[in-house]
Amino acid sequence: MITRQDRNRKRQVRHLRVRKKVAGTPSRPRLAVYRSLNHIYAQVINDQTGTTLVSASTLDPELRASGVKGGNVEGAKLVGELVAKRAREKGIAQVVFDRGGYLYHGRIAALAEAAREAGLEF
Repeated sequence: MITRQDRNRKRQVRHLRVRKKVAGTPSRPRLAVYRSLNHIYAQVINDQTGTTLVSASTLDPELRASGVKGGNVEGAKLVGELVAKRAREKGIAQVVFDRGGYLYHGRIAALAEAAREAGLEF
């Protein structure tokens, strides 16, 4: 039987494998996604300085006020739109997508597609 800890450890190994190749620069930062059971988080990161430029999650007051649940595709879409809007306001148009070791499916794909539709290129 595979436990939740085993699945998370395997995800972390996949994430490290991807991180060897994917890095954010000032001209093209990294859009990193983290998915928990009840929420989804997205950050635009400059890896050269180690700073988070923009972030959004289902815990943001803007999304909490609208009654959005974080553990579904609709919540992920709203987070994708919000992070893209904030990035565009800071002058960021192109990013590198870091799926965090998760499959590009469901909430992760919904967040990525919503960010693309809102103006981010990756």
